[in-house]
Amino acid sequence: MLLKKATVLIVDDDPDVLTAVKLLLKTEAQEVITEKNPENLNSLLQRNTVDIILLDMNFNSAINTGNEGLYWLRKVREWKPDAIVIMITAYGDIDLAVRSLKEGAADFMVKPWHNDKLIEVIKDLLDKKDTDRSARSSLPKSSASSTTLHGDSPLMQDIFLKVNKIAPTDANILILGENGTGKDLIAKAIHERSLRAGKPFIKVDVGSLTETLFESELFGHKKGAFTDAREDRPGRFEDANGGTLFLDEIGNISLRQQARLLTALQNRQVTRLGNNKPVDIDIRLICATNLPLQELANDNRFRKDLIYRVNTVEVTMPPLRKRGNDIELLARHFAGVYSAKYLKPAITFDDSALQKLNTYHYPGNVRELQYTMERAVIMADSNVLHANDLIFSSIETAPAALEPMDDMPLSMLEKTTILRVIEKHSGNITRAARELGLTRTALYRRLSKYDI
Repeated sequence: MLLKKATVLIVDDDPDVLTAVKLLLKTEAQEVITEKNPENLNSLLQRNTVDIILLDMNFNSAINTGNEGLYWLRKVREWKPDAIVIMITAYGDIDLAVRSLKEGAADFMVKPWHNDKLIEVIKDLLDKKDTDRSARSSLPKSSASSTTLHGDSPLMQDIFLKVNKIAPTDANILILGENGTGKDLIAKAIHERSLRAGKPFIKVDVGSLTETLFESELFGHKKGAFTDAREDRPGRFEDANGGTLFLDEIGNISLRQQARLLTALQNRQVTRLGNNKPVDIDIRLICATNLPLQELANDNRFRKDLIYRVNTVEVTMPPLRKRGNDIELLARHFAGVYSAKYLKPAITFDDSALQKLNTYHYPGNVRELQYTMERAVIMADSNVLHANDLIFSSIETAPAALEPMDDMPLSMLEKTTILRVIEKHSGNITRAARELGLTRTALYRRLSKYDI
């Protein structure tokens, strides 16, 4: 894309920076939008088609992490996964800026920059986006959605059929499945094929929200409602009004949070913190969790009335290890995407690479395969991938050793079961003990016994 046809958004709490960049790009870009407060980012991105974002690393905001830029970068990547973001940083923030590249930033510029260099970087990134888009357009699309969903296996064809049936309705959907199976892509596909497709699709990882942030993030707040609430702010329910609200990791929210969420869904209204006036909402709700439905239905963990509310229809995403030929299909897809992204020749696979791909167990599912292929494309010495080019992450391989064998001794079977359940609950001893039917003390005794 030419810069002359692009819309550029600059987000910085320094008015001098905003003025300088706007004057610089005024004659270069089609439109230049400036914003001092990053909390207005989501609404700006909803109202405008932005081609590239210049985002400061530090703000005088309520985040108070010392690296606000990373926080807002993650938010932008959540709201607009394909957004081009250039981080603006000072010399002392170089380490943070480098981290931002790992978080998905396209580049970073150090203050003060050379104007010609900034314009050159923006133009190069816009040109690269056009190249990537052309490469993607030549790749096969799934029958469910233009959102990168690929799968010819019977399991995935059943998923696509279900999506086609439920998408045009306003039914609430619960998506189940292991981490990395593509629950967020299915949620986006349902939205894109719904009658709300032209309206906002707002994703919230509710499992990561603290008790104090939960209500402010979902329901909004009024200026002065709490320390650092410097202005009125709508919550995600209001942001999604007319469209789809996707609540990811809903199985990890507390009973108190569940009660507040249930009230909002029943009344179809939200009330901002610090305000007594309810606001009507019209959303289509999609939720996702990596917990099995039976575990979610435990009264001590999750309210059954909320389960019924969010689960008009459920969709269960299959693990990659059960999808057969989809493994090779997805590997070729990711190889095409990353060879285009990194300006590499078209990638092919020899027999040893295909055998390794098809015999691996993929505890990290599609996400693990994606990162494996990206690393292989970057590091490969030729355009033919061999088995030794495929290096699966060590952080995902540990569960492979936990698969029980038919002739395993009883003590080893018990140890294996304990390890699997603790892994499943990310080290939470209380939840693991509950699932195993043990007290915490009894579980600790077994951990000591097996030297875990």
